[in-house]
Amino acid sequence: GVDVLSSRVLVATDDLQASVAWWCDTLGLSVAREYGADGVVTGVALFCGGVLVELTGRGSDPASLVLWLQVPDVFTEAERLVVAGVAHEGLPEQMPWGLIEWRITSPEGVELVLVQIPDDHPLRSRLHTA
Repeated sequence: GVDVLSSRVLVATDDLQASVAWWCDTLGLSVAREYGADGVVTGVALFCGGVLVELTGRGSDPASLVLWLQVPDVFTEAERLVVAGVAHEGLPEQMPWGLIEWRITSPEGVELVLVQIPDDHPLRSRLHTA
């Protein structure tokens, strides 16, 4: 298989400053690094678990990107983000496959799924059979 050394999800935006504000201030991600030229920031990489989300000032085309974010308590995040005015669909709910999910949308149109894995869900199991 491919030897992946690192990965990033690139999110193009028409308004880098507004996007950084939403992803950092509203959602709560932290800046890993900024880059640009001649003193002008043209991109920002954000810590997001084991992946970096990189916001680039190269237009907005969310295409079919969906960002899946596992959180400890999706209901707490939903309360916080609803108060912050984040665009969302319904309320967190347990899906037929057992995960608790809630869908939100970034200002660029990127769909994010906040996911809580219940303690008794198979994804929490690390059992291996021979």
